[in-house]
Amino acid sequence: MEVPDVDSLWRDGSRASQVYFISGGHKPVNLHQWGPGVRDVYALHYIIHGQGTLETDGQYFRLGAGESFIIFPQKEIYYYPDPADPWEYVWMEFSGRDAERFIELTQLSVQHPALPAAPECLEPLFHLAWNAGTSPCEVLRADARLRLLLSYYMEFFPSEKQEEARDYVWLAITYIEQNYWKSSLTVAEIVQAVNLERSYLFRRFKEATGESVSAYIAACRIRRACELLKSSRLSIQSVAYSVGYNDPLYFSRVFRKATSHTPSAYVMLYQKQAER
Repeated sequence: MEVPDVDSLWRDGSRASQVYFISGGHKPVNLHQWGPGVRDVYALHYIIHGQGTLETDGQYFRLGAGESFIIFPQKEIYYYPDPADPWEYVWMEFSGRDAERFIELTQLSVQHPALPAAPECLEPLFHLAWNAGTSPCEVLRADARLRLLLSYYMEFFPSEKQEEARDYVWLAITYIEQNYWKSSLTVAEIVQAVNLERSYLFRRFKEATGESVSAYIAACRIRRACELLKSSRLSIQSVAYSVGYNDPLYFSRVFRKATSHTPSAYVMLYQKQAER
């Protein structure tokens, strides 16, 4: 049996995190400089102390302790320390199809690749990912730690796009699809999870989906029940419990109202269609 290597196992688009850790490190105080040149990855730097300069697109960014800068893929840059007070910094390199989207949720951009001092020290978050080895579990942990680091940059330096990206209807739908199996799921719980005024959410939800929140919950449960009835050999009782109904008889009534078939009749109908 051929065993896939770690890289193909964890970097494959169908399985991998869409943003993944590549490498990281610590540069102690010295006169190291880099560039001018380009990289093919993102490289986020955090300055521990000292000073230095980043040059890109004819702009000069003078940076010091607590501040950050990022290298964008294929963007020419040149950075170097202050001879009188050379910087010490940590960095993390990453890539992935979602990397650009994550960075867009911060104030970092090609035009503004530097950030002011963070409200708290971020150095420990960089160190977290460096202990990654090559085993699948270690690679996965490194990716998770990268996401943790980026989440702090999103929190401390949020872009205007963050609020634009906050689609409350999408959040409500996602919450429903992740929790439909709970018999205790209520509209009030969804409102609290989305953190939006109840009537405003209801209005936006209706406009976007054409259904009320409660109707969407019921429809989500029935859709999943249909999938289970077609793809598994679960009993009607097990299907009912799996989609949030503790009473199989009540589930059967709801299912029949929604599909015009009892669960048993639905299974038979599907089997006949599959045999044709």
